Amino acid sequence: MRYAVLVCGPAGSGKSTFCTSMLTNLEAQHRTCHLVNLDPAADSTSFEYEPSIDIRDLISLDDVMSELGYGPNGGLVYCFEYLLQNMDWLDEELGEFENNYLLIDCPGQIELYTHHPLLPALMSHLAQSGIRTCALYLVESQFMEDRYKYFSGVMSAMSAMVNFEIPWINVLSKMDLVTPTKNDDDPDGAGARNGPRGRRDIARFLDPDPMMLLASEPSGGEKSNPRFHALNQAIAQLIEDHPLVSFLPLDLTSTKSLETIISHVDYTIQYGEDEEPREPKDMDEGDFPDIE
Repeated sequence: MRYAVLVCGPAGSGKSTFCTSMLTNLEAQHRTCHLVNLDPAADSTSFEYEPSIDIRDLISLDDVMSELGYGPNGGLVYCFEYLLQNMDWLDEELGEFENNYLLIDCPGQIELYTHHPLLPALMSHLAQSGIRTCALYLVESQFMEDRYKYFSGVMSAMSAMVNFEIPWINVLSKMDLVTPTKNDDDPDGAGARNGPRGRRDIARFLDPDPMMLLASEPSGGEKSNPRFHALNQAIAQLIEDHPLVSFLPLDLTSTKSLETIISHVDYTIQYGEDEEPREPKDMDEGDFPDIE
């Protein structure tokens, strides 16, 4: 049995760094895992592990831009359209990796996940080839500093989940950069725009509380445009009616945090079908940043 994990999300969310950390962890457990690079614009120096399969061996963004005159976004779409037209190349590359774990590092263009059919078609092809697949969608934890930016990330995750229709895990990355402080005077989370306010409020970000979007204005004097109030209410209602999105926290300075993510991935794809099924590790207070 082969397994594939699609590591996706917006630019800067830490996808490549996560892939490196996961490969290192699995290697320490004597598990066979191979990196697949699906970013035709990737810089070779960004890989600590050499990709076992690299889309740039088929087509690169630089070549498309120089030969066809496309811009970065149009060129990226062309690269994936070309890949889908040449799936025999990918099948041949994948044929060398039987009974293995494939970690697929994707580009950061958000439109590839939210509405383009290209990557969903690729994942469908992998599933039809007998590869168990799931996706990890990373959203940067610094989005918690602005509730509007945070809910934009929630909506992008929801849109991608609907677009792909495969087993899905959402992750708040870079939690080691979050330094919450105690604040008992903000029971409604109205200060979310000014940053997370303690372990309880971080939990509200992991399981999105739409009421944070409708909370009263922050005390800093900045006011939102009243014309957006109805839109905010509609978004909050959508999230409440369709609670598809929840996040796992990822702090790459904590081995326990990374292993929790890996255990959820293993459970989602039922890694090691010959072994006794294992429940994913639960989160506890150790998975949250320390409160100063």
